Amino acid sequence: MTAYDHLMAHQRQTEALSKVAERLGWDQETMMPRGGAEQRSEEMAAMEGVLHARRTDPRIADWLAEVVPADEVAQAQIRHIRRSYDRATKVPGDLAQELARLTSVAQGIWAEARAADDVAAFLPTLSQVIDLKQQEAAALAQGGDLYDALIDDYEPGATAATLGAMFDRMRPRLVDLRAAVLAAPAPAPLHGHFGLEAQLRLARDLASTFGYDWGRGRLDMAVHPFSSGGGSDSRITTRVVETEPFNCIYSTIHEVGHSSYELNIDPDYALSPLGHGVSMGVHESQSRIYENQIGRSRGFTGWMFGQMQERFGDFGVASPQAFYAAVNRVQPGFIRTEADEVHYNLHIMMRFDLERALIQGDLAVDDLEAAWNDRFLADFGVAVDRPAHGMLQDVHWSVGLFGYFPTYTLGNVYAGCLNQAMRAAVPDLDEALARGDTSGATGWLRENLQRHGGLYEPREVVELACGFAPNEGPLLDYLETKFRSLYNL
Repeated sequence: MTAYDHLMAHQRQTEALSKVAERLGWDQETMMPRGGAEQRSEEMAAMEGVLHARRTDPRIADWLAEVVPADEVAQAQIRHIRRSYDRATKVPGDLAQELARLTSVAQGIWAEARAADDVAAFLPTLSQVIDLKQQEAAALAQGGDLYDALIDDYEPGATAATLGAMFDRMRPRLVDLRAAVLAAPAPAPLHGHFGLEAQLRLARDLASTFGYDWGRGRLDMAVHPFSSGGGSDSRITTRVVETEPFNCIYSTIHEVGHSSYELNIDPDYALSPLGHGVSMGVHESQSRIYENQIGRSRGFTGWMFGQMQERFGDFGVASPQAFYAAVNRVQPGFIRTEADEVHYNLHIMMRFDLERALIQGDLAVDDLEAAWNDRFLADFGVAVDRPAHGMLQDVHWSVGLFGYFPTYTLGNVYAGCLNQAMRAAVPDLDEALARGDTSGATGWLRENLQRHGGLYEPREVVELACGFAPNEGPLLDYLETKFRSLYNL
């Protein structure tokens, strides 16, 4: 066997074991009995110990020193393996295990605190998570910026400075658009009761409409919707609020975007570093373009209006145009996952600033709730009414995902670029979406981006798909065109 053969054989087993660990996390969120939390945390820590040992195996350095890549695919595989080895060897094994153990327990503590609106019940655990993440960041940064070291886990090459500069360019246009929209007459919101089972049937049908492969996936319920897995097993979750069907509808479509990316990667890359999404920014581009540019488009909502009538009868909306307006209603709500497209990135910018301050030590955990509430009032003009609508609403900090939030806006930016290129390449897209046919959109995304998996760098794969370097312009132009038309501005 060559050095490359040894690397890939070792990596294949590591990837397989990481899928087992991921499935443990999926089970914890969907099916695990509540009493299993402590044991599950030990199981997760044990798995992380095995994985960390494999990722830091000294033989990897020897193989990397000897390897001679034969082609582009081999070069990309080696790039990912070297990056993973370099990062893993900087983090002590006991720290990696303790993070896995604590974040597994913290997830359940957060969920209970959120349900009870009890910030105090969560703060001690959050303090421990932040302490461990600061230790991890320091090990990775080796004297550099702590937050940059964490961002790099989710979006290689991105930094707080570049992301912050992008947010600064975006904010004025978003704020101006919001002011203009909120000054105009608002469309009527949706009212009524929409039963759980009917919503779940609709969610399954919508997933099928977007091409979700039920032979390699499944739909379950979770407190905070997510997708999990890849290759030949990628699962999605959703949640149901019986007075707010858009919550279930768009959570499902969002997670189908994530899962479809994983399922559509070239099968030759299975159980290798190329066999999953290249970054969370690119991943979010798929979930957000499925959810927004496709799922909230005039054509698709026109088709979905008919589906809603079939399932719920007269639900208080008179026409496809009124339904399109209700789906895209702009209002300064509390919940990020339910935010309209105009407000969504402002939610991310707030979290970016807060978590960066937490990691840098500029914001004490005990002051987080007040800082959140003050910032939310300043940014959205609404006072937070309860912790579940404030700092307890997102799962990310409980599971240690610091540096993840900015990838949502980066995903929106990538999605804006991809949407512009996709519509140029598929000129009859709106007519197809009006028939409930998403294949033109999903097929273009599969062929031009999803199938590549980790073959290219994040910005590189978006540029290859679009034909131009990704930037925030197409997203902002799309938002202004859509909402100025919708609100007759």
